[in-house]
Amino acid sequence: MPMNLADMLCYADIDQLTRIAQTYDCHTGSHSKNELIQSILTVIHRREVLESRMEEMSGDDLRFLNSLLFENRMVYSMEELKARAIGTAVTAAAAVLPESGKPAPKPDAKAKGTRSKKKQAVPAEPAGPEDTARQTITRFKRFGWLFNGFSQQTRYLYQVPEDVKRRLCDALERKFRLRLEEREEPPVYRDERGLLAEDLTVFLKYVRDNDCPLSVDGVLYKRQLGQVLELMSVREEGPGKTGWRFGYGRKFRDYPDRFSLLYDFAYYEGLIRENPDRLIVTEEGLNTADGQRRIDPAELYRFWLRVYKGPIANLTALVQWVNRLSAAWTTVSSLFEVLRPLIRSYYFDQEQDVLERRVLGMMMHLGLLRWGETSSGEALVKMTPQGSAVVSGIALTFEDTLRLETIGRPG
Repeated sequence: MPMNLADMLCYADIDQLTRIAQTYDCHTGSHSKNELIQSILTVIHRREVLESRMEEMSGDDLRFLNSLLFENRMVYSMEELKARAIGTAVTAAAAVLPESGKPAPKPDAKAKGTRSKKKQAVPAEPAGPEDTARQTITRFKRFGWLFNGFSQQTRYLYQVPEDVKRRLCDALERKFRLRLEEREEPPVYRDERGLLAEDLTVFLKYVRDNDCPLSVDGVLYKRQLGQVLELMSVREEGPGKTGWRFGYGRKFRDYPDRFSLLYDFAYYEGLIRENPDRLIVTEEGLNTADGQRRIDPAELYRFWLRVYKGPIANLTALVQWVNRLSAAWTTVSSLFEVLRPLIRSYYFDQEQDVLERRVLGMMMHLGLLRWGETSSGEALVKMTPQGSAVVSGIALTFEDTLRLETIGRPG
């Protein structure tokens, strides 16, 4: 059952209440638990307190927080919370080096003014990922954002108060909007609503009506792939021969971005089958090609989330924020600056690539948003009404991920 902060404070023990009160400098002259709770509620519910806390948060804490804000689930185990904190953290490789990037110089044992050799202090080892995750969870408990369950069955489970979730979202949105830039409707824009589902049917009909041999790697030959891509509503070129392509799906290495998602969806849904030497359409695929089964755009969106959440851990949060912040035509550059703290690079993709190509670009292909340009060439995006409805209605859990990718190797 969802609970608000006041409910959880009533069930919290006096030690946790005291730690929360100390965090917010709550002063009460009484030892009454009720007065302590009222003092905490008065401080935490102040708008400026939450906004100040937002400004002080590290990037890792901010990404961890966002992994909790857009889910319908109510409770988490300690192991689940630790996995999220580790999964959304950025490992600072430069942390072991000084700012110059060079190893620190060894101290001079014969430095002037030293009459005797002093034993050099052994530097403390940096906290491991699991210890750091525990520290993050402890901080969130002190903030009053995470609480243990109060019954015998839930004492080792954790919950975020519902009203705290709403207030944190509102505080973050106010912060983000300060740097957001909006524009008038552009003279030209792309709107691909419904096209991906239509192209799935086109692809199934092609496989049904043509011989589709597969290479020893289980990939369509260049000739057949070229014919399929020619039939698609959105033109794409096959991947080049250089570079690495992996992480965004089972066939991402072999096919262009949009088509690889379409192909993986057809494979995962059992619409096509890869025989040892041929690609064929299954009975379910034939029904889809004949129009007996309609592909709901929400199915494609949910599938994309589950596949792309592997490399983009905070994908659900990013999509939810794009939905909130792009109700009007918004510049892609300002959206990137606002959301950058939530994004991690992924091997060959830097933060900007992740947002523009993997998130916004695929949201456009899924028909969730329009992509336009001003007369000066400035990129803009705006959610479609259907896209906003789909995104608002679907929020997957952090753990709900499909691992379809093959081992990465040069493409």
